[in-house]
Amino acid sequence: MNRNLPVPLDHRTEPAQKVAGVIERVIAEVPAPRTHAVRDAVGTAERIARSAAQKAALVSGSLALPPGPLGLLTVLPDLYVIWKVQRQMVADIFALHGRSAELTRTHMLYCLFRHMASQVLRDVAVRTGQRVVIEQLSSGALRHTLSKLGSTVTQRLAGTAASRWVPLAGAAAVGAYAYWDTLQVAGTARRLLEAPGPDADADPQERIEAPLRQPPAGD
Repeated sequence: MNRNLPVPLDHRTEPAQKVAGVIERVIAEVPAPRTHAVRDAVGTAERIARSAAQKAALVSGSLALPPGPLGLLTVLPDLYVIWKVQRQMVADIFALHGRSAELTRTHMLYCLFRHMASQVLRDVAVRTGQRVVIEQLSSGALRHTLSKLGSTVTQRLAGTAASRWVPLAGAAAVGAYAYWDTLQVAGTARRLLEAPGPDADADPQERIEAPLRQPPAGD
């Protein structure tokens, strides 16, 4: 058995707890970046994001190919692998901006889940001037946040689980969502790092949240 995959050992564990446990494992380690600071950080980050999104779509779509109950068994391994791809992408984007030293597990949590659980993570980011500072969570606050994230992600999974019963078409839909989801993660990381553009006079919270409101095509 591959020990790197999160296999639930106790069937009595609630789904939300299982998902929270997978999230905790993902953010427990901030991976070493595979990039370094470059002059064109924005353009390079865009290319890295597209590459990671393609990888996520391929992995997620492949794991969703088995139909019916067998396909449902791949959900947690699917999430784990996709979040690891996204985690590495975030580390690489931070490195492009020369800010790897700032990246913590709370930053990682914010980048990975801000677009799907804004209410859960709304108190993690604090604006100071034109920058957004990520508040580090205590152990107790982190556990509470992970629990709420587990519930939120589980609810989303319940809404998309039906697609895993449809061979091929369902796998394509799952892969497409993984692609879109990965781009949202990249967008959150880049907005944390990049200097404000011409709309610097706009409402700060509006600038952060507006790009996250567009759902994937067909959602």
